[in-house]
Amino acid sequence: MDGIPTDFSLTNRTPMTVLSERPGLSLLWTSLLSLIPLLLLFGGCEGDYRPMAEGPEGEITVVMDSSLWTSAPGEALRENVAPWVETLPISERHFQLRHLELDSERTYGQIQDLKNVIIAAPLSDSSNEASFLRRRLSGEAEQAILDGQRAVVPKPNLWRRSQRIYYVSAATPEDLAQTFRDQGSEMRRTFTDVTLQRMEREMYEDERQLAVEDTLKKRHGFTLNVQSDFQLAVDTTTGDEGFVWLRRILAQTRREFFVYYADDVSPDEITPEWIYATRDSLTQRHLRGNVQGFVHIDYRRALETEQISFLDRYGFESRGLWYMVIPGENSGEVQPVGGGGPFVNFTFYDQATDRVYMLDGSVFAPDFDKLSFVRHLEVMARTFRTVDETEARDDRAVAAQE
Repeated sequence: MDGIPTDFSLTNRTPMTVLSERPGLSLLWTSLLSLIPLLLLFGGCEGDYRPMAEGPEGEITVVMDSSLWTSAPGEALRENVAPWVETLPISERHFQLRHLELDSERTYGQIQDLKNVIIAAPLSDSSNEASFLRRRLSGEAEQAILDGQRAVVPKPNLWRRSQRIYYVSAATPEDLAQTFRDQGSEMRRTFTDVTLQRMEREMYEDERQLAVEDTLKKRHGFTLNVQSDFQLAVDTTTGDEGFVWLRRILAQTRREFFVYYADDVSPDEITPEWIYATRDSLTQRHLRGNVQGFVHIDYRRALETEQISFLDRYGFESRGLWYMVIPGENSGEVQPVGGGGPFVNFTFYDQATDRVYMLDGSVFAPDFDKLSFVRHLEVMARTFRTVDETEARDDRAVAAQE
């Protein structure tokens, strides 16, 4: 039950060209017209009672012939869809990769249940994976690929709800490897987005601290979703600035999340250097340990900042490591005293309120992989909203019920 791949993409040096928009190719999928009733039945979220996709969050199952997995196509996939994340104490891949071959009906049944799947093969191959993809192509589409086009087919919710499947094909193994080099980063972004969406549903399906969220809204003009086991450690305003520190302290892990805002900062002042200096100043004042220790960015390790649009606002995303320090012998120097972990920081300008915000999440989990914890804090940051946005959302909800 594959549905009609109306979003099939064929590429040849130009990324993500939508097949249905290309002149003369409107009939490529006529062989699949019999599946329209199934598409109509299962194509949307409303009334979709299929099971949710299963499997570990942060894992992608790659269905590919073993000879390709251990050669250039597999390597290109690993380097571009799931590269190493260097802004962690020990590097982890963006996604854990699990390799399977399509060697039985049982395997086919397995992949139908999973959250994230890539099925990839060159059409010149005689593998089961190539046969699987050829059966889902019209003759014209198959010939276009053999003639040099490259296909990347996103298939959201193909067999289960909250599922992301990709069909990837090209004429030869070399072309398939190039497809992952060209399209892998976009595939990674899509897998990341759906992962964060799933995590948000899971994180907030239990009771939230609505009283804390309401307090933030009234005192500071913004709010965000607060899980039940977070504690409000600091809530302060001084002049044109405000600072809120939320903590989740468990037996073996600790997550810190703070929000800082300033009304007297121009968006032109936001640079990576300003972000780093401001973060260090805030953590030295508020995120302190025993004796004289305080949290500080670890500039000895990888530190990445890029300009982004955060919730439709001009901003920057920064990732790196923090560690506990004490003042050094000379002014401005610091001396490590142990402890540390990764952080993710979103700094942006909100034009409606003429205010600069800094949302920052950090992790201390010495005996665990860190990326999943960082993603939890990223999800939390993405629930940020101002008072006006909250009221507009409430008005839309009321209108939808009328």
